[in-house]
Amino acid sequence: MPVWLIVVLAIIVLIILWVISTYNKLIKLRNKVKDQWAQIDTVLKRRFDLIPNLVETVKGYAKHEKDTLEEVIKARNTYVTATAPEDQMKADGELTKAISKLFALSEAYPELKANENFNNLQKELTETEDKIQYARQFYNETVRMYNNARQVFPAVLIAGMLGFKDEKFFEASAEERENVKVQF
Repeated sequence: MPVWLIVVLAIIVLIILWVISTYNKLIKLRNKVKDQWAQIDTVLKRRFDLIPNLVETVKGYAKHEKDTLEEVIKARNTYVTATAPEDQMKADGELTKAISKLFALSEAYPELKANENFNNLQKELTETEDKIQYARQFYNETVRMYNNARQVFPAVLIAGMLGFKDEKFFEASAEERENVKVQF
């Protein structure tokens, strides 16, 4: 067998191994992105499970704050019905804003602030919000790693041919970047 044929076969084998390695890396990173989104979803589920209890506790003290309570419930339901991650991200922002308003109600109702159930639920929601923030950070880090791996040369050639698409980062909307305005 001539030397040039051995070299050509070796190059072909190396290219095939590189394609397989690149494909496997992209698959693992794409799956990690999905896993990180599932982690966000898990923590959001915890928040949604806490919200009805918080709303019921507040209802007893703030009967005339119906609009704020309805806003929280509406935002929660919007998230539950959202199917795409982009829609879930938008609904999550609306819910975060509504929860902030709900917490601000405690300032207007000193007896609510003194209620042990309310304080426990507020503490749980605050801890959950922190977990959501960390999960978002990990999600964005994973998306960055995946997008980088997908976009660098020469992997971009393989990614394009095999249908790998960029993933979207979790981003706050312009409305979420503004200070929350609470009015009574």
